[in-house]
Amino acid sequence: MAANARFGLPVWSMALPLVAWVLYFIGIKDSIWLQVLGGVMLIGSVLSAVYHAEVVAHKVGEPFGTIILALAITIIEVALIISLMVAGGDNAAYLARDTVFAAIMLILNGILGLSLMIGGLKHREQFFGQKSASTALITLVSILVMTLILPNFTTTTTEGTYSPTQLMFVAVASLVLYGAFIMVQTVRHRDYFLAADDDLDHHAEPPSTKVTAASFGFLLVCLGIVVLLAKSLSPSIEAMVAAMGAPAALVGVIIAAVVLLPEGLAALNAATRNRFQTSLNLALGSALASIGLTIPAVTIVCLLYDIPLVLGLDGKSMVLLGLSTFIVMLSLNQGRTNILYGIVLLVNLAAYVFTIIVP
Repeated sequence: MAANARFGLPVWSMALPLVAWVLYFIGIKDSIWLQVLGGVMLIGSVLSAVYHAEVVAHKVGEPFGTIILALAITIIEVALIISLMVAGGDNAAYLARDTVFAAIMLILNGILGLSLMIGGLKHREQFFGQKSASTALITLVSILVMTLILPNFTTTTTEGTYSPTQLMFVAVASLVLYGAFIMVQTVRHRDYFLAADDDLDHHAEPPSTKVTAASFGFLLVCLGIVVLLAKSLSPSIEAMVAAMGAPAALVGVIIAAVVLLPEGLAALNAATRNRFQTSLNLALGSALASIGLTIPAVTIVCLLYDIPLVLGLDGKSMVLLGLSTFIVMLSLNQGRTNILYGIVLLVNLAAYVFTIIVP
């Protein structure tokens, strides 16, 4: 592997995100060619993020490596949501709900579905810790119901919303559940989330502390520019979606997919290498971080700035969310995978996107 002499990292993994930052500060809104180049640099930054995340994960070991990637992406995603909500706009009240819902659907059906299908194609069956899946899914379902479903059935405020007191309770409950999950994953029952060979020294030697620190810094650089370029390209994406005659909600799905690309590619790489436990840790950990940290952060901002917040999903979305979580729970209840589970989840994803375009 060609590496930079100073940091011990490939030159491309450092150069691409830095060029992307330069392009962002130059500005890409007024030139179609700069927008195309921005799209190329966006993909390059995603690939760089995946590389640096794998370096950090190899140093700290599982499940800490997957947690670092999930938290880094979630923090930047939250920053993007909050900045857009504070800026205002017609859809500010629905922004957090739509973004979180899109992320959950893409993670459960897209990232997990592709990992299952690719793993099934290449390895027929893959194995994982059943307890890790059930631990994560129990936590995820509880947070999902309290944040996205229950608001439709409370009576203190209008349908789909919480009162400030209710909102604070749900925010604290989400933090407690996510914190308890992290404690179980990293301390109490860490063995649930380890593959059988995670403790064996059969891989290359872990990188040095200096290389790991450099990779962690470049990981943040990559994730930051991925979100900022996605935001800069969103007007062009909106124009493209409008030209197609599709609803504006499709824009949120596209941007969420771009933001989730680093985790998605890392999960697919793990599944290809027959390490489905890592794919599972990435997918479910990302889903939990996405909703378990986003809702409390958005709650604080909405209460401070008196921004209305609608969390309750509509009927169609509740059905699709229930179907997705139910199928994921059935697919992961045996401790082994096959290609059919992945195909079913990908069809669910297609149904979700299709019903956005053709409601």
